Amino acid sequence: MRLPRFLTPRTVVSAHCDLPCGVYDPAQARIEAESIKAIAEKYQGNTDPEFRTRAILIKEQRAELVKHHLWVLWTDYFKAPHFEKYPNLHQLFNEATKLAGASGAKGSVDPAVAEQLLGKIEEISKIFWETKQA
Repeated sequence: MRLPRFLTPRTVVSAHCDLPCGVYDPAQARIEAESIKAIAEKYQGNTDPEFRTRAILIKEQRAELVKHHLWVLWTDYFKAPHFEKYPNLHQLFNEATKLAGASGAKGSVDPAVAEQLLGKIEEISKIFWETKQA
């Protein structure tokens, strides 16, 4: 069945992303990951059980935020042409979100794990800014 003429679009538009691209920035994930690293360092330097419990809770919340920010970039900002140009991008996001998750920074209080996460976010950020130049 065809749509009546008055319901058919007069103008067809396309956009790279669902909102103006200025809303996307890997810095959001990086800031949360830096918090995770700082919390892990403070955890290592403090033996107070109440402090450590609070530190773990906050660190896990920040890890969820890292995953959220990465998923938004992965699913909303990056499109098929990016994945074609950067064939390792899916793997990079997978590794980064796992480093933020239970098998990574969320489940660890080792600052080295947070540093690995920051490294993956930096790799994603470099690609992100290259795509912004295009």
